[in-house]
Amino acid sequence: MTAVPPRRPIIAGNWKMNGTLPEARKLTQEILQGLRGQTDVDVILCPPFTALSTVGEILKGSPLFLGAQDMHWESSGAFTGEISPVMLKEIGCRFCIIGHSERRAHFGDTDPVIHRKLLAALEQGLNPILCVGETLQQRENGKTWEIIEGQLKAALEGIESDRIARLVTLAYEPVWAIGTGQNATGTQAQEVHGSIRAWLTGRIGKSQAQAIRIQYGGSVKSENAGELLGRPDVDGALVGGASLNAKGFISIVESALQKKEN
Repeated sequence: MTAVPPRRPIIAGNWKMNGTLPEARKLTQEILQGLRGQTDVDVILCPPFTALSTVGEILKGSPLFLGAQDMHWESSGAFTGEISPVMLKEIGCRFCIIGHSERRAHFGDTDPVIHRKLLAALEQGLNPILCVGETLQQRENGKTWEIIEGQLKAALEGIESDRIARLVTLAYEPVWAIGTGQNATGTQAQEVHGSIRAWLTGRIGKSQAQAIRIQYGGSVKSENAGELLGRPDVDGALVGGASLNAKGFISIVESALQKKEN
C-alpha cells in the first residue's frame, strides 16, 4: 500500500474589512520580512478587495500566496458591487475563502449560493477554502455534526472526488469562536476535524481524504496555535484578528512549521 505523503500546513490570514492601502502595504512587508522566504508552509494573505492589487504586487516572486475573502459565481454581468473569479485570477489570486460564517450570517450566502461559488472557483482555477461550522446554540443542542455534514454535502454535491482532493481546502470555524476570544480546545477541534475526515473518506475514498487539508478558524492566536496545530487532523489555521499583527501572525506560521518538523 502506497503511503500518503504528509499534508503540507496551510495558514491563511483573513484581514476582513480592515486595512487602508498604506496599512496593507506595511503589514505585507513586515510579514514577508519576518518569514524570511520560508517555503515549508503555504501562507496566504486575504486582504480586502481594495488592497488585493497592492498586496499582490508586493507578494510577486515570494513564496506567499494572494487570496480573496469572497467572490461571485458569475464571470461577469449586472451584479453591482460584486467581484468575479475571473477578476480575482487576473490580479494574481490563487485562493478564495468561500462560505465564511459572516457571509452566511450577514450577506445571504445560503448552501446553494456557496455551492455555486465553489463550482465557479474550481472552473476558473482558483483554490477554494470552504468554511463550515456551527453556532453556539447548535452546539449546545447537540447538532454540531448534523450542521457540518449538511454544509459539506450541499457544497460538494456533484463535484468529482479528484477535484475535491486536489483543489479544495476545508476550514472548520465554530461560529461561537469567531471574534469572541473563545476558541475551541485542541480536543474539540480534533473531534470535529476527525469527523470531517471520516466523512470525506466515505465520500471520496481514504487516500484522497487523507490528502485534504482541514484548517481550524476561530480566535486563533499565537498563544493557542501550538495546541490546535498539534492535533493530527488540524492542518493549519484560518486566522482573523491575529493576522492583522505581523508578529502574532508570524508566530502562528512558526507553530505550523514546528508541526511539520515533528
